Amino acid sequence: MEKQKLWTKDFLNLSLSNFFVFLTFYYLLVTLPVYTLNDLGGNELEAGLMITVFLFSAIIIRPFAGQWLNTIGRKKVLSLSLLIFMISSLFYFFTPSIYSVLLLRLFHGIGFGMATTAAGGIIADIIPDSRKGEGMGYFIMSNNLAMVIGPFLGLTLMNQSGMDSVFIVGAICAILALVTGYFVKVPARAQEKATQQKSMKTKLSFGDLFEVPAIKISIVGGLLGIVYSSLLSFVSVYAQEIGLLEVSSFFFMVYAVVLILSRPFTGRWFDQYGANKIIYPSIVVFAIGMLFLGTSSTSVTFLVAAALIGLGWGTLFPSFQTIAVQAAAPRRRGTATATFLSIYDTGIGLGSSVVGLLSAKIGLGTFYFFSGFYVLLGIVLYYFLHDRSTKMVVQTKQTYNQTSETMQG
Repeated sequence: MEKQKLWTKDFLNLSLSNFFVFLTFYYLLVTLPVYTLNDLGGNELEAGLMITVFLFSAIIIRPFAGQWLNTIGRKKVLSLSLLIFMISSLFYFFTPSIYSVLLLRLFHGIGFGMATTAAGGIIADIIPDSRKGEGMGYFIMSNNLAMVIGPFLGLTLMNQSGMDSVFIVGAICAILALVTGYFVKVPARAQEKATQQKSMKTKLSFGDLFEVPAIKISIVGGLLGIVYSSLLSFVSVYAQEIGLLEVSSFFFMVYAVVLILSRPFTGRWFDQYGANKIIYPSIVVFAIGMLFLGTSSTSVTFLVAAALIGLGWGTLFPSFQTIAVQAAAPRRRGTATATFLSIYDTGIGLGSSVVGLLSAKIGLGTFYFFSGFYVLLGIVLYYFLHDRSTKMVVQTKQTYNQTSETMQG
């Protein structure tokens, strides 16, 4: 049997568009709080709101965006969202006050939430069914690369050239996201299914906005995402506390390198052997990485922790999203993507607040160490919310089929 093609022009264009969207996100994530404090005269609360407002609007818009993919059409939603994202990126030049930036962040988050939901729904249609795990892993790798490059590029430009240069490059990245996204062709079958979903329905139900079969695995991703958010927000602070500030910039570089090297194997194994053979070991590796991080005192242990976390969480996130998408009917993949990302981002948003409160009381090292045991609880959570329920469905189908065959005999 001939292997279905993965690396198509549409797959590459959508991955590039997704990369530029997330590059802009991470790029501004680390620079806007500093801009708020130093240039706009704001305080720490207002600096934190720059992130919170953005994520809040993204979370709120995603369920609706998932529904629009089914009614308006995938390509239209993608194009509109990237246009909103680009226009918002251009307007940072015209925000002289904290409140004008916060208002802009609200609109920017809407574009981000719609764009990432649309991209996730479309990529699920583009990737061949036999290579879903592998393809989704490569696609999400564009997020991970942006997470490494974005903060480094943003902080370097801000320190050397000032915020005007930061806003110029951010606008260029948003324009590139729009251009590469424009050349993506949505499969005809997905367009037809979207058209078939149009109706005169005026009221939206919970099932219209959220893909119920995807909720359980999304909860697992969201709860483990709380730990991941602590790395995004505080790992550089922790490195400074333990005297390893000079190697803190290498943390996510090591994370990304391990992720890239492991991706060809983990994605293919997911497709060949099933989710469980990947999920359970990855949770254990992620937990060990957090334990290493919480007890780090040297550069070696600090970077070994980064490698383990890159292998563990870097494998878990695309695997969870793949499960969420596979739980839905083809026409509902956009809604499934929206459901997963909404719940995941809620975990990220809550995590930043929870970590800030806990670390102030017990210290980041202690928090990271005990996070390892919290991650291990993910094994239990995954088993009860996904593994066991999946097995029960399979057993029920087998029993039904056997009963039907007996009655027919």
